Amino acid sequence: MAASIMQRCLFPGRRFIKCIDYKSVARRCLLSPAYTDATIWEQRQKEPHSLGQLAVLMDRTYERKLPVSSLAIGRFIDNISSREEVDQAEYYLYKFRHSPNCWFLRDWTVHSWIRQCLKYGARDKALYTLKNKVQFGIFPDDFTFNILIDSFIKDKDFKGACSVVEEVMLQESFEQISTQILSLHALSKYLATQPELSWQEERSIGASLLLAGMKQENSIGFSARLMGLALIGKVEISRGIHAVFHEMPLIWSSGYLRRAVAVLQAVSSDFTDVQISEDALNFMEKILQDLSAIADGANTQNDSETHLDEEDQLERLKLPQYISSFRELKERLQTQDKIVSRSLESLLELMPISEDSDLSAYRRRMQDWEDEQQKLIQREAESREKSQRDTLRATQ
Repeated sequence: MAASIMQRCLFPGRRFIKCIDYKSVARRCLLSPAYTDATIWEQRQKEPHSLGQLAVLMDRTYERKLPVSSLAIGRFIDNISSREEVDQAEYYLYKFRHSPNCWFLRDWTVHSWIRQCLKYGARDKALYTLKNKVQFGIFPDDFTFNILIDSFIKDKDFKGACSVVEEVMLQESFEQISTQILSLHALSKYLATQPELSWQEERSIGASLLLAGMKQENSIGFSARLMGLALIGKVEISRGIHAVFHEMPLIWSSGYLRRAVAVLQAVSSDFTDVQISEDALNFMEKILQDLSAIADGANTQNDSETHLDEEDQLERLKLPQYISSFRELKERLQTQDKIVSRSLESLLELMPISEDSDLSAYRRRMQDWEDEQQKLIQREAESREKSQRDTLRATQ
């Protein structure tokens, strides 16, 4: 899958979305109140239960070494009514994930968990369980990702928003245009603060920019790809290709800076309606300058060389060629008037998010969830009746 993704980056299709007429589009990127409103979710049919009784039931079930049903943990999450109960629910999510029924945590329970965390001021818990998804089983859908990213953006916590975007990237969930725009918005806002990034953060942000940008065949998409490939290329040159693809949905073939240069080559040669953001070019130029210093022996950590095998060393030797190609292509783009003065951040702020399709899909998904939940409730009731009949027969 990673190879096919990168192939699309190197050889972009001829069909693409044209650049936006920025004069005719209102400034808006964040989600509207209608999108994030929990009223529809709160008004759905749900079963009122006492958390205390549910907790006792689940504890007794675990003590008997029996599996707790997905309905039980779902009811517990649905009936949270305070911040303290969020902490209690976190414990039972963990217990459920480490039980025989761990694979049956329902999508609506994951969505409800994120909703409840946001409702009761426990967004840190939502992020913690998301970052530790293997331990808690929290794998949200695109709509749930969107409302969580949006909550961080609206509070200007761009680092937190990027942490959620990293999870979107790791799950390769950039299918919805709204998720792509929100993710790129969060990434550009965070990079605009010029944070000090570790190499792991550079790799994560670079991969997120690349994979989200590849879904947009316009100036925004190509600018994001360029920045993403440049960041990943920086990690490759400084730490080796193995550091790049380890636990990442990235191709393991070397040459990420070469692919960044290929993006500029494609814009220069193949696309008439695509421009590259000036800030994106400056971003890559700064990275090339930093890498040039590393290649010359400056600012090189003593242990970093141990990560570089022969292939990595050969890639580092190509750095002057990449720098030369970058400068040549930058001049060509200037001559062709294919450099836009706007930053990626400002381009994104002018791009609207079409919410209607997302909301329609969300309502359909809610109906599917409700139908599935009712079937499970009916099955549970039938199973309970059968158990009671069997018990009665055994006592007669």
